[in-house]
Amino acid sequence: MYSTDLRTDAEKKSAGEALRSVEDAAFLAAFQKRIDDGAIIEPKDDMPEKYRKTLTRQISQHAHSEIIGMLPEGNWVTRAPSLKRKMILLAKIQDEAGHGLYLYSAAETLGTKRDDMVADLLSGKAKYSTIFTYPTPSWADMGTVGWLVDGAAITNQIPLCRCSYGPYARAMVRVCKEESFHQRQGYEVVTVLARGTAEQKKMAQESLDRIWWPSLMMFGPSDAGQVSQNMKWKIKRHSNDELRQRFIDATVPQAEILGLKIPDPDLKWNEERGSYDIGEINWDEFWGVIKGGGTCGKMRIRDRKTAHKDGEWVRAAAAAYAEKQERKHSAIAAE
Repeated sequence: MYSTDLRTDAEKKSAGEALRSVEDAAFLAAFQKRIDDGAIIEPKDDMPEKYRKTLTRQISQHAHSEIIGMLPEGNWVTRAPSLKRKMILLAKIQDEAGHGLYLYSAAETLGTKRDDMVADLLSGKAKYSTIFTYPTPSWADMGTVGWLVDGAAITNQIPLCRCSYGPYARAMVRVCKEESFHQRQGYEVVTVLARGTAEQKKMAQESLDRIWWPSLMMFGPSDAGQVSQNMKWKIKRHSNDELRQRFIDATVPQAEILGLKIPDPDLKWNEERGSYDIGEINWDEFWGVIKGGGTCGKMRIRDRKTAHKDGEWVRAAAAAYAEKQERKHSAIAAE
């Protein structure tokens, strides 16, 4: 899927290759024309440093979100209500680990080492999706997270399959297929609860009440219809508000089918626009989560640090085995 002959800027310098020190107007215009003409940018292509850095930040934060997103679900594996539910949850967590792998690999094609990206996450320098700083206190949350969080992720990620950067776009094809399964599986969990006992339906409603607004915040703050540089470069294809509206219009009818109530007294159908109007999103909460880590932010990083440390011997063993195999093949080739 990805190129294997990639070098960082430092490695290029050591090889005597001069980097473009000044990105003049002609270079930027030529690059934009390639984008406008529908070209797919590959790792070895010339690209503006801002384009490279923007993609590195976005893809690595996407990867971080997949890895951190495994933690609240992993917390429920031993408490899943049946063997079937436990197996499904384990499979989903495994998928998310794979998504992180695809995305870290895509980001590496831009010249940043995976160890550096992971170090930024563990130090708190890099961010991940705000949704994973919220607690998941009931089993219903495992369904609602799949239904709403993975549903919001799909809405945001399907356009990324047409991202102008090839490795990212190709990685997203498989990610979106698996996320679509996660969304349907989550909705099935909520359906069982909503159509179960009064206590189960209450559990599903309380979970929806907790997760609805944070899931809307996943799309980011309102961009008031502005065309960002990311959209000009076709990294993004749609604005935050457009994607959020798509998600709302798809999800509200699903809640109605389940007999659950969206926790928004201002929610109403706008006949003229052909979509739903919603109440005001609490963006102070959103920025507070980003700055302060949210309810579970510190715990998520602590748990991730523990897992990283506990897995150190596995990484060391894999590296030693790879080195041993390389020596073996080199010896055979020399004979």
